[in-house]
Amino acid sequence: SNLLTPIIEIITASGIAWAIFQASRTSIHLDAVIPVIMALYLSYEPIKKLGGIQNQYKQALASLQRLDEILDAEESIRDPEHPVECSKIKGELRFENVSFSYENGDGESEDNSPALHQVSLKIPAGEVVALVGPSGAGKTTLAGMLSRFHDPTEGSILLDGVDLRSLALKDLRNAVALVPQKPFLFDATVRENIEMGKSPYTDSTVEEVAKASHSTAFIEDFPDRFDERLGENGNRLSGGQLQRLALARAFFKNSPVLVLDEATSALDSENEEKIHEAMAELSKGKTTLLIAHRFSSIRLATRIIVLDQGKVVAEGTHDEVYAKCELYRNLYDRQREASP
Repeated sequence: SNLLTPIIEIITASGIAWAIFQASRTSIHLDAVIPVIMALYLSYEPIKKLGGIQNQYKQALASLQRLDEILDAEESIRDPEHPVECSKIKGELRFENVSFSYENGDGESEDNSPALHQVSLKIPAGEVVALVGPSGAGKTTLAGMLSRFHDPTEGSILLDGVDLRSLALKDLRNAVALVPQKPFLFDATVRENIEMGKSPYTDSTVEEVAKASHSTAFIEDFPDRFDERLGENGNRLSGGQLQRLALARAFFKNSPVLVLDEATSALDSENEEKIHEAMAELSKGKTTLLIAHRFSSIRLATRIIVLDQGKVVAEGTHDEVYAKCELYRNLYDRQREASP
């Protein structure tokens, strides 16, 4: 691309010099040489544009090759041949001796320590559970398995007594609403981004869920309100506004299983308090997993599960876990001392 312009200029200058040289040798008059030079000069820009088109073509070809690698990649998570039909999912979860290791391109574990090791849990339908632990403890991996982003390398996960691998992916993912720590919004309108969460469990309007997630105030400031485009990955929004719209999408989905992966991490204290109230309302009657890095979030939970190096090291209420688990006690005290 960078060589294109100087190469064309060198060729053009050489052509003009050659024409002048030939004219001097053959005694061609000036009125015959000038049209040749003008023709060479006028051809410069079209040739340059043709070269630019060739460059764009090569860039597009390289992009298509990378897309083909993704589109042709073998799917690791597939629908079962004969999926089990679940007319109404209540949300009872059971993890039975679940182990999981991330693999590199050679199919081997990236290191010797599994992300999860022999995890066994039972979460009744409607219970709110907080997953707590240091970075790398396996919290996000465990929660991601509910939507089958990964399948256990050992053990099984049951939803209402049915192995997740026996459910159709569409039915399973309709039943699980996920609010990640870094939500993704599309270059579409506010309304379209929220409506992407539509599921068979949806029973509210876009305006109602925007109000519940405390998003109405900043949406009303947009010139086109709910029809305002948000830009690529929501780049016209702040981090807090992104998370509130992600919560609105989860409110709209209204699934029986809810996963909140530190859904208030980008909010200030005032908005965080409002969102906690909305989350408390949203989680009523739903099986909820709270992945907590800020301990202000875990007050919604009726049970706390502490993970460390892929293992469950303690579970119970805050008082029970604080009394018997040194890891939890250190994490909690350190954050409380750091709070203003």
